[in-house]
Amino acid sequence: MVNLNLAYTAPINPAGAEPSLTLSQVWAGLERKVRRAQDFVPIIEECNVLSEETAQDTGNLKVVREVRFVAGSVHAKNGPVRETCVHFAPRRVDFQRLDGSTIANIVSRGPDGELLMTYSFELRFPGVEEGSEEAKALEEKNWETSKMAVHGSIDTIRQLVKDGKIQ
Repeated sequence: MVNLNLAYTAPINPAGAEPSLTLSQVWAGLERKVRRAQDFVPIIEECNVLSEETAQDTGNLKVVREVRFVAGSVHAKNGPVRETCVHFAPRRVDFQRLDGSTIANIVSRGPDGELLMTYSFELRFPGVEEGSEEAKALEEKNWETSKMAVHGSIDTIRQLVKDGKIQ
C-alpha cells in the first residue's frame, strides 16, 4: 500500500488580486466548500451532505458527505467517497475518509501577516506497491491536483465575494 503525504500552499491575496479576501470571507468559503465541493474543486462532480452534528465534546461541527469524482480522475475508480468533515473555525477543516486518508484545508498567516491557504493530504492507495511506476504516477497526479484544488478554492471564494454571495 502507498501512503502519499503532500501539501501545497498559495497566497490568498497575491498582488493584483481583487477583491482582497478577509479571514472571515475565506472561512465562509471553506464552510460552503464542505457542502458544495463541486463548485470549488473541478475534479469533484457531485457532493451530497448525509448528516451534520455538533460534537458534544469539542463543539466542532461535523458534516458527513459523499463526493463523486469526475471519471478518469485518480480518486474516481472506487466510486463515491464518504468523508467526515470536521470544522476548526475559523482556520481549518479536516476531511477524514473511511480508508484512513485525511485532507486538511488550512488558513494561516505568512511572515508578513499575509493570508495563506494550505491543503495537506495523507492519501492511501491500497494495492499499489511502494516505489512502483504506478506509485510515482499517483504522486505526480496528486501533486497537480493539490495545486489545482488550492487555487480553485481561492478563485471560487473570490468570485463568491464579487457576486455578493459571501460578505
